[in-house]
Amino acid sequence: MSKRSIKITLSALLMTAATMTATAPANATSPKGPLTDVRIATHFDLSAGQMPENIALLPDGTANITFAASRQVAQVTPQGKTRILATLPAPADGGVNTPILGFPLATGIAHTSDGTVYVLYATGTADLTGLWRLRHGKAPRRIAALPANGLPNGLALDGKGERLYITDSVLGTVWTVPVTGGTPTAWSTAPELASTGFLGANGAKVHGGALWVTNLDRGTLLRIPVRPGNRAGTPQVKASGLVGIDDFAFTGRGDEILAALNAPNTVVRIKPDGTSTTVLDTGDGLQNPTSVALRGDDVYVLSAAYTTATDPNLLRAHLRKHP
Repeated sequence: MSKRSIKITLSALLMTAATMTATAPANATSPKGPLTDVRIATHFDLSAGQMPENIALLPDGTANITFAASRQVAQVTPQGKTRILATLPAPADGGVNTPILGFPLATGIAHTSDGTVYVLYATGTADLTGLWRLRHGKAPRRIAALPANGLPNGLALDGKGERLYITDSVLGTVWTVPVTGGTPTAWSTAPELASTGFLGANGAKVHGGALWVTNLDRGTLLRIPVRPGNRAGTPQVKASGLVGIDDFAFTGRGDEILAALNAPNTVVRIKPDGTSTTVLDTGDGLQNPTSVALRGDDVYVLSAAYTTATDPNLLRAHLRKHP
């Protein structure tokens, strides 16, 4: 599939998804709020398929990211320079059977303290779909196979750095697998994870004894307690009415969150009581934001330009200590 076809397909699907989800938060306010020094740090090449999907930060502020349409894993330095780390192998059929989207894409990313990078890859084929591992100086290797009829999307590492959680946006499932790889276990198939026709369970983070997951179609933020023996508890809806919610990050202030809303082109701040306010929008340079990360008070936001088809980028900002 050509890059132009990918953009057309994504635009049509995401615009359809926006009409299926809830309306924008009624309590949204004008942008800025707690964020200062907002700027575009890096521009990416849309014509090369550099649509940034997910981000994981290193201690020095370097960002490991996935480029969805080019099947690549890249690194962006604190100075804004981009370097390609790896390109995942293309499926023999071009990925035409990838659920919903019809093209192969690199999605979630995480890393452990030893520098190992983990990436999710959806291709619609049994030989490539799954969890991939990247180690310095070695070719990417798939270490866990996932169903070809699913769309692995969000990736979260547990607090001990021993286990990964994977959301499947099509199958409405959270999988879990050790960082060493192996056969994934269906950790949760709760109905709250299911889609309503496009993409369900999406972003994922481990925080406060629970796995937190977004559902793009339903516009919800869920908290799933991690019970003894790594059993999944009953999902709790912590926030709702969030059109197109994608990935997110905790700010370090309890359960407060910054979340990317893809189709509405906004980033919102979600308070522990579930209320939300807009803190970034298109005026700040957002182009279908996909993910958020924080290192201390430094905020990173990726925009993939899926429907805008203009200027995929990495935005940076500073979170004020007392907004």
